[in-house]
Amino acid sequence: MRIGIVSDIHGNWEGLDTALARMGAVDEVWCAGDAFDQYRFSNEVVARLREIDARYVLGNHEEVLLSPAGERAQARPEVDPGLLEWARRQPRWIESVVDGKRLVMFHATPYAPYSEYVYPHSSALARFGELDADFVIYGHTHMPLARSINGSLVINPGSAGEGRDAARERRLSCAVLDTRSGEVAFEEFPNPRLG
Repeated sequence: MRIGIVSDIHGNWEGLDTALARMGAVDEVWCAGDAFDQYRFSNEVVARLREIDARYVLGNHEEVLLSPAGERAQARPEVDPGLLEWARRQPRWIESVVDGKRLVMFHATPYAPYSEYVYPHSSALARFGELDADFVIYGHTHMPLARSINGSLVINPGSAGEGRDAARERRLSCAVLDTRSGEVAFEEFPNPRLG
């Protein structure tokens, strides 16, 4: 199966659409959280994720907007209540078996503190290899990564909405995982919002 992976869209529907186009034909799309910003819900991004039946986990930005602290943002007249409710029903963790291989996906970490930044150079990354999964998908850092750790291929697609890595010229990115071969391909592209 070919799985397209996005994360950290932060309301940038143009970035999401570019990522989807760059992936080519995929069987499923998985989103590792932060589809919108803390106090700015994105009807366009959530509608697209729902339309393509993406598997989607909530990130720290969803946590804020969907909490009591985000009630004013939730009540804005432009927010589609049906899309808001669809987002609210999404899990914080997905576990699935595909092609006989176990995949897990979460936004930042599967353990407290749940919003810790686990960068490619972080020693905390080793803990992801303890999850007894063939593939571990996460986001949060906005930095692409594919690394084998203790028999698990740990994948971070980077960000399809807000490039933060100056070394990569703040380019956006997504990934495609072939679950049969175990190969991961990254696509990088300029942020369409920046012209």
